Amino acid sequence: MKQKVFAICDIEEAYAFRLTEYMLEKVRLPYTLHLFTKVEELQNFIQQQKIGILLIAENALQLLREENIKQQAEEIFVLQENDTPKREDLCYISKFQSPEKIVEALTDSMAESMDWNFGDVAENTAVKLIGLYSPIKRCLQTSFALTLGQILAREHRTLYFNFENYSGFGQMLKREFAMDMMDLMYYFRCAKDKLPLRLPSVVQNINGLDYIPPIQSLAGMGEVSGSQWLELCMHIAGIGQYEYIIMDLDDGMEGLFDLLRHCYRIYTITRDDSFAVAKINQYEQILKFNELEEIADKTVKCRFPVFREVPASLDLMTLGELAGYVKAIVREDLYGK
Repeated sequence: MKQKVFAICDIEEAYAFRLTEYMLEKVRLPYTLHLFTKVEELQNFIQQQKIGILLIAENALQLLREENIKQQAEEIFVLQENDTPKREDLCYISKFQSPEKIVEALTDSMAESMDWNFGDVAENTAVKLIGLYSPIKRCLQTSFALTLGQILAREHRTLYFNFENYSGFGQMLKREFAMDMMDLMYYFRCAKDKLPLRLPSVVQNINGLDYIPPIQSLAGMGEVSGSQWLELCMHIAGIGQYEYIIMDLDDGMEGLFDLLRHCYRIYTITRDDSFAVAKINQYEQILKFNELEEIADKTVKCRFPVFREVPASLDLMTLGELAGYVKAIVREDLYGK
């Protein structure tokens, strides 16, 4: 079946190429993407083939010699550049904002107004799940997870999930997140087929590593099972073609063991003090009691040396002593070098 056409038209070439590049990287749509930087080229194209979605700059639309453009394109979105009167039959998006905001507005509108069929995007995905969990607290688990994720992201498409109840991400990054993991779970439960449209507006990036903002409110968190989180992770992996998913796990979530069971590798941080040893022993006894030896078999225990300094900024985790330690683990344990 021939795919429909998604066309972008803007006579400002640098802007058009930047927006198109972002869409190719971030948005998975069942359309072939065509870019036009000359109105005449678009004019010739639509005389031969109908367009499914047209994203066109306002100045380009004014130059287009098609009075009834609605007959040539099923859905039209206009990148508004000035305060000229809007046509009631078209949807307008402000052009003077980041590509992220434009795509967010575009996909939100598309998700609400259009029907989609992406198929089973998560089927047969080869993503490897890496879990980080330790019953010991304040042991650099999140620092380890972010460092590992940023290192892997240099060569592989990698996604990071943080399941802590109080992650502090917003304050650490000095950012406010419009949506988080629970919003994605809501979309997944209500309209799985539209998740590829919602995902680009939720996924954030730090030093090359994609991540889903951690939960900002505990409401509803306890109602999500481990199998549901696993299904969501695998579905997102299929959409984004991720090779690795890093799961920074916490005691406060439901289905912790369900997620650990499905991990390709698990890293557990240990220490030598008596309380730490007692907690690790109790954790291992619980695994044995519940016949979850498979979790223990996939676990690599990490006993860190004393680091003189750990990067204070979350986007600098590939620097410093901890990074050197994690790079050695990646080489030896994940790559077998």
